[in-house]
Amino acid sequence: MTDGIGAMSFEEAMAELEAVVRRLESGNVALEESITLYERGAALKKHCDDKLRAAEQRVELIRARDGEAQGTAPAEGF
Repeated sequence: MTDGIGAMSFEEAMAELEAVVRRLESGNVALEESITLYERGAALKKHCDDKLRAAEQRVELIRARDGEAQGTAPAEGF
């Protein structure tokens, strides 16, 4: 992963991703830096997505082990 992202916890990566988004939305960033920030943000987003997917899989394994129904259902309104 890019610049230590792989070692980050979900919370650390999410906090940095939020900071990246704030900087990009501020409009006070040069074009080249914006591209670099965007790339970093994309890597952070992927890392967060991967962490969430892994957590969902762990929960499903726990539920399966405990004899609960498997699978997920979308939350109402989403």
